[in-house]
Amino acid sequence: MEFIQQVSINTLQRLPRYLNYLKSLDGEGNISSTEIAKALGLNDVQVRKDLSSVSSGGRPKVGYSVCGLIDDLKAFLGYNTTNYAVLVGAGNLGRALMSYRGFGEYGLRIVAGFDLAPEIVGGESDGKPILSLDELPDYCAEHGIRIGVITTPASAAQSACDLLIRGGIKAIWNFAPAHINVPNGVLVQNENMACSLALLSKHLNEMLDEANE
Repeated sequence: MEFIQQVSINTLQRLPRYLNYLKSLDGEGNISSTEIAKALGLNDVQVRKDLSSVSSGGRPKVGYSVCGLIDDLKAFLGYNTTNYAVLVGAGNLGRALMSYRGFGEYGLRIVAGFDLAPEIVGGESDGKPILSLDELPDYCAEHGIRIGVITTPASAAQSACDLLIRGGIKAIWNFAPAHINVPNGVLVQNENMACSLALLSKHLNEMLDEANE
């Protein structure tokens, strides 16, 4: 891909959906933006606009090469390069994320975990060391780590964030149920599981209410 354009957050959030769908195909032949839109239940004009912002491979009445579009999406999303990350909070969720092999497909590799609990520090998860939290800033600086993952309890999230910032972290993936404050130039992506569960519960309750009417 010979060009890179700025895209909106909404577009950026849709691009992995396109990629996952394309990867589910046999990888041969061509596909149009209209076909992708129909398969994913999206607006075909929006899909065409999204794809044109990351790939120049589309041709009228022909569409995109499936393989070529996969390559363009991977390149745009940075999946062809490896971004190293550390994780703070090596409890059950933290160790599960450290052990998840699928991150490699998206260019993410968690190389170490950090925690305060003496019974956890010094151990490993999937062959990756779990180190003492006070080692975090120096480890990040020495290894050039730029991504931090927070899986601590809410009460410890801000202090974990501050240590990551001290180590030079520029992007934080926050699984803690807490708002964290960061300086300008640092990106935070929150994964609010409580919010997601609340939406699911609300939807189920509304369905039950309708069924009982």
